Formats: sequence, structure tokens, C-alpha cells
Amino acid sequence: MAQEQIRPRWSPPRGRVALRAAASDPTQEYLLYVPRDAAPGAPVMVSVHGISRNATKHPVIFAEMCEKLGVVMVVPIFKKDAHRDYQRLGRKGRGKRADLLLHRLLAEVTSLSGADVTRIHLFGFSGGGQFAHRYAMAHPHRVAKVVVAAAGWYTFPDPQQRFPYGIRQVRALEGIAFDPEAFLRVPMRVLVGSLDTTMENTRNTARTVAQQGATRLDRARRWVTAMQDAATALGLEPQVTLAEVPDIGHSFTAFCERGKLVDLVRQALFGDASFRARRARPRDEPIEDSPASTAPGGR
Repeated sequence: MAQEQIRPRWSPPRGRVALRAAASDPTQEYLLYVPRDAAPGAPVMVSVHGISRNATKHPVIFAEMCEKLGVVMVVPIFKKDAHRDYQRLGRKGRGKRADLLLHRLLAEVTSLSGADVTRIHLFGFSGGGQFAHRYAMAHPHRVAKVVVAAAGWYTFPDPQQRFPYGIRQVRALEGIAFDPEAFLRVPMRVLVGSLDTTMENTRNTARTVAQQGATRLDRARRWVTAMQDAATALGLEPQVTLAEVPDIGHSFTAFCERGKLVDLVRQALFGDASFRARRARPRDEPIEDSPASTAPGGR
């Protein structure tokens, strides 16, 4: 009997971005960045794109930060045809469940890289900001900290209103029961441009405007206040804070170039911590902190 051939276990490349097809679903892609000095049990940052589906820009923006910190980065790619409701986590009849997809991706990432996915550090911009805060409210035990940037609208901590306007349970999101005692303990930082005051590409129904206001700036302010008030009512220290970034509208590029987005995200998610593995090196060898290559590769 011929000896069974054993294939070597695939290891993600270090110091560059890899485009991967998920093992659980080959049609589902994601981007993975593992720093060169990533330690066993390194923390994971998940960065979520908006409805422009500009997923490839996220590792370009954040790779250097993750390299310096020793943080593994995961960027899910939510395709328009399969995930048209990913901002609301993927309600029944509106595409695949986006939150459950992320769970599967994280399980794969920890298997491949040894990273710690117990509690992720989560960032989302625009539509990705919608996903980020709703994911944290639905799965607070899986989230360490969150940055929500320029979200179009929000789920309020109102048990009288059905999801996604409030946290009243709906059949379209099977298995989710929102627990304010849990999600109000998750540190969340909301970023919004001070000039993000147009109604372009926002949900402008009478119900949304009445609850949240007409602009992203109004809505960020109202949601943060509502979350803080809900925490206070439960005797908890409010964990949701707001930063209005001067002279920035609704532009991911402007946020990155003039709004110092990377610095704001780093401080909110990681503070001054570093998670790089220590390695022996010659005394005359400098510490490598140059920008990592961001050319996608591997599947």
C-alpha cells in the first residue's frame, strides 16, 4: 500500500498582504496581513470597507501600523451580490450572514497564523462603520475595542424598536439577542468629519431622520449620547466617545491624508502598546520599521 502523501501546511507570508479564498467557502475572499515580527497569540485587527467596496485600500493604509505594532490584520471582502445587507449583519432574505462569515474567517486566521482571535480590535468606515458597531452590539464578548468612522446611521440601544433601528429581536437575525449590559461595556470610539453634513448616500427615510437626524454628523452625536445615557441608566461608566475631525467630509482618502485616520485608529484601539515578538539580532542591526510591502499575493 502506497504511503499517503502529506501536504505541507500553508503559512501566510509575513510582511505583505495575501489575498485568500476562505477554506469554508472558496467564493469568499479576504485580505490577510501578518507582520514579520508577529508573536504567537498576536492580537487581530479587523478592518471593514464601506459600500464602495474599497477593501484593497485598507491594508495599504494600515499595514505599516500593524507591522510596527505586531498586529495581524484581516480585511473581509463583502461582495455586492452576496452581501448586500452586510451593514446590518446580513438579515435573512437579504444575502449571507456577514457576522457569521467573520467568525469563520477568524477561525481560519488563528489556525493559519496563531493569532489570538478571542477578542478582536474592530474598525469600519462608512458602511463598514455600520457593520462594526452592530457586530459589537451583537457579539460583545468577541470584541476588545471598536472604532466607528463616518457611519451612515446607527442601531440605537432602544429595546422598543426592532433591529436595525433598535435592539428588539427580529426573526431575520436568527440567534442574536442584544444585551445592553454586555455591549455597553465595550469601548467604542466614533469618528466623524466636521464637514460630513450632506445627505448624499445616507438613509433618508422619515423614520431615520426623526430618530437620528439628517446628516452623519448629527447621527454620530445622537447615537453617542444615546449610548452614554443607556450606560448611565444601568449604572455603568459610559464607554462610547466621539471625536469630530476638523475640515473633513465623507471621504476615506481625506480622512487618511488630512484627518490622521491611522493615528486616531491606533490610539483608540491599541494606545501605546506593542505586540512584536522579540528576536535576537546583531548589535549593529537596526530595528526594521520601514513600510511593509502591500502587494496582494497568495490565495
